Amino acid sequence: MNKKGLAILMRTRMRPGEPSKLALSPLADQANEMRAENKGNQSAGSSMGDGGGEGNRVLSPSSNNMRAFEQVRESMHSAISMNKTEVLDTVLSDFSEGYFSLSPENRRKLLLILAKEYDLNRVQVRQLINQYLSLELPKGDGAQGDTVEEEGLLSTFYRIERNLRHSLQPLYEVLFERLNTHPGGLKFLSILRADILCILAEDNIASLRALDSYLKEKLSTWLSPATLELHQITWDDSASLLEKIVAYEAVHPISNLIDLKRRLGVGRRCFGYIHPAIPGEPLIFIEVALLKNVAQTIQVLWDNPPTPEHEATCALFYSISSTQPGLAGINLGKFLIKRVVTLLKKDMPQISTFATLSPIPGFMQWLLSKLASQSKLAELEASSHPSADRSTSSFWENILKQEEESALLSLSEEFAAMNNGMEVMLHILTSKNHDWKNSPELLAVLKPPLMRLCARYLLQEKKRGKALDSVANFHLQNGAMVQRINWMADRSEKGLQQSGGIMVNYVYRLGNIEEYAQSYFSTGHIHASPDLLHQLENVDVQGNGDE
Repeated sequence: MNKKGLAILMRTRMRPGEPSKLALSPLADQANEMRAENKGNQSAGSSMGDGGGEGNRVLSPSSNNMRAFEQVRESMHSAISMNKTEVLDTVLSDFSEGYFSLSPENRRKLLLILAKEYDLNRVQVRQLINQYLSLELPKGDGAQGDTVEEEGLLSTFYRIERNLRHSLQPLYEVLFERLNTHPGGLKFLSILRADILCILAEDNIASLRALDSYLKEKLSTWLSPATLELHQITWDDSASLLEKIVAYEAVHPISNLIDLKRRLGVGRRCFGYIHPAIPGEPLIFIEVALLKNVAQTIQVLWDNPPTPEHEATCALFYSISSTQPGLAGINLGKFLIKRVVTLLKKDMPQISTFATLSPIPGFMQWLLSKLASQSKLAELEASSHPSADRSTSSFWENILKQEEESALLSLSEEFAAMNNGMEVMLHILTSKNHDWKNSPELLAVLKPPLMRLCARYLLQEKKRGKALDSVANFHLQNGAMVQRINWMADRSEKGLQQSGGIMVNYVYRLGNIEEYAQSYFSTGHIHASPDLLHQLENVDVQGNGDE
């Protein structure tokens, strides 16, 4: 093994999981290390001192925490209020470094102070609005007047409007702007937002939500495509960069160095967006396989030898991962995919198909919830009104066809005693270790309803007019169409748990990307292939099939 491989192997850490608490945020490890170091220093100091004098007294942990918090709070205030540019960099460094040393509770406390005490001045905003409303509108629909009186009136409008715009900017904008131009500041802001999101996941605080929204807008502006460099990641890159690829791969974990080299080798491509302010660390990266045809299973990518690149006619995007939790909701992937499509088409004109092999992370959760609720409802209505027609209930929905229900109930005597096919299906799909995946009989019975219901989930189930599934929504808003769903395409534990092993191909048609994106954005229209629509059979579908 060469030095680079050894370095990656030794240094790579597991990708951070989705933080559910502030203590698990991206800063937790650094904060814990610093607290441990401080604790060690304090212990050493107490053992060396004689303990007899006031000057040698060791402060309690709570006193140290309070002192550290007040110091960081003061540096934050100075970073916002001071005008002396010659010491501003030092103050910003003190603030960012001090923030790392705070406990999770004190970070939360500081962020709430930032959100509430450095918000905009609403008294001033109301005064300006009242002044504005008291003015008489100039004649001529606001057009510039000819008289001195009209000129003066317009000048008053312009002045109040300028002051109103200024007053609507919260004070914490100054901190964000100054950190953005400070070395390491953009990275720190993304970490800061990750902590904000952790707090909001547990407690929806209005002032903190406003702070997050404002910071998200700023980050979206600063991370525009014009500021990002598209970098092809290869084995020749630094070990530290490759370490991050291994650590942050979110869709298909990289198992070892051989796996990593294969993903960067012949017949494969990996591209990432890098910002000059965060060098050597891709903000987001995408992995591509060059193939003859659109893959229907993920095993094809791992088990089959790579396609000679001159024979490839399909570029398959099989994984896209973000490395910064604090950039959640900022759609860098949209621009990355378009840039990669353009680059691949230029370098390899024979590539005619750009597709994905994507997971369906929300399908099984939706399906199991649907099966549990409808099965329970059917049981309750049957016991209350044995002879009633359940089809008249506004809540009742048998999501299985008659032939699917009969096939499920006739599987074995174990299932014959159950009330309906939905209860049988729920029992099978929640079995320990997904034992059903190894039974040809169960697979044959489960395939028709699972494939049909998966098509329904992708094309019909929506939230606020957009696809319920997060990955589907991502690709659809980027201009893709739903081409095909694939049975038993991912037999891994994660694949079975998320989607019953089903995966989906989205296709990016170069001539239709903007059209499809616009129709989805404006009306929620989902473009899908005729074959996929056919899987829904007689189910009413929003949108028509596209040839």
